[in-house]
Amino acid sequence: MSISPTEDQKNRSRKDQTNRMNGREWCWVLYDVGNSAFFMFATAVAPIYYSQLSEGSVVVGWGLTETVVSLIVALLMPFLGSLADYPKSKKKFFVGAVSTGVVACAALSIPNTAFGFLAVYVIAAVGVNSSTVFYDAFLVDATEPEKFDSVSSKGYAWGYIGSLIPFLACVALIFGGGVIGIDSQLATKISFIIIALWWAAFSLPLIKNVHQTHFKPHEDHAIRKTLAGLSKTLRNIIANRKMLFFLLAFFCYIDGVHTIIKMATSFGTDLGIDSTQLVLALVGTQLVAFPAALLFGKLAQRLGARVMLSVSVCAYALITLFAAFFLKTAVEFWILALAVGLFQGGIQALSRSYFGRLIPLKHANEYFGFFDIFGKYAAILGTFLMSGFTFMTGSASLGILSITVLFILGLVFLRLMPKGEGS
Repeated sequence: MSISPTEDQKNRSRKDQTNRMNGREWCWVLYDVGNSAFFMFATAVAPIYYSQLSEGSVVVGWGLTETVVSLIVALLMPFLGSLADYPKSKKKFFVGAVSTGVVACAALSIPNTAFGFLAVYVIAAVGVNSSTVFYDAFLVDATEPEKFDSVSSKGYAWGYIGSLIPFLACVALIFGGGVIGIDSQLATKISFIIIALWWAAFSLPLIKNVHQTHFKPHEDHAIRKTLAGLSKTLRNIIANRKMLFFLLAFFCYIDGVHTIIKMATSFGTDLGIDSTQLVLALVGTQLVAFPAALLFGKLAQRLGARVMLSVSVCAYALITLFAAFFLKTAVEFWILALAVGLFQGGIQALSRSYFGRLIPLKHANEYFGFFDIFGKYAAILGTFLMSGFTFMTGSASLGILSITVLFILGLVFLRLMPKGEGS
């Protein structure tokens, strides 16, 4: 006598399949572990090292540098992303971006002047930011649409926790190197090489085991047709009200998110907070972000990604107001860092996975290139606003207050999105 499974049992089975990761998905996730090490080191340590080489404001110098990086990537990626949508092209562009970034990251150990350091940093940052566009687009090849939220969230979660391993090793070398006769400047130079090796090692599983399964047919005169295709894609985005309003919302809220991530250390430095406290607080951010990103993936399955994105945007607006009006001491910086950790991974992961469900999969790179335009041009605006207002007013607090309005606009555009499947 056979017993048919109940509907509840079928639902639990489908849920188990959604939560369980296969080998290809883990290989995709591991690249987040690799590139996150660079992002964390660039956020927490590189601005402090730059401040030792520079005589000017860290917020102004670092903010303008991040603006240049964002501008370069935003101009390149829609075009390169569209070319990467052809068969067997995505991985070639990914490897090129990773290789450029890894070599430049190691080369950050060479310059001894502020300008030289920033010039090499621009190359490294363009490499890592370009690689993440192709990496994001590999999500549609690594897993199925019903698992986008879960796998994307796991990428950010494991990236946060995994990146702590090389980061803590480097911090121990920087602050404890005197015991073995290494000063902090030399230790930081060695640390750039350690981060580069870690980044390279964790890119290998994706390169070896994740393959492009969605692509557009190869065409003659690919470059000319790519340029024409970009115009068509842009028209399609404008015609799709749900996608358009999402990208406008993303443009606004991710501006503030990226600005806070990139400028947190330089902001704290300008306020006179001890560098040790800054670094430790950012470690706390990573530790909180790991379970928070996983939780956001689960909540998105129950409540919907758009609901969780709206919650995150509101939280970031409050965080920015706290930073502008109350952040004066190391204790308050810790509060800020932990609050950011609660929402940072969730808002990034769900933005990536939600957009992945809105686009035609065979044009994933092309659409993620536009996704990156909205993200990178937002980052240009955010870092420019913060550094510009800081320069004009002489107050870093007023500088960070200038980006609050963008979170409000982001929430407005999220609410204007037409409701429908996956909303």
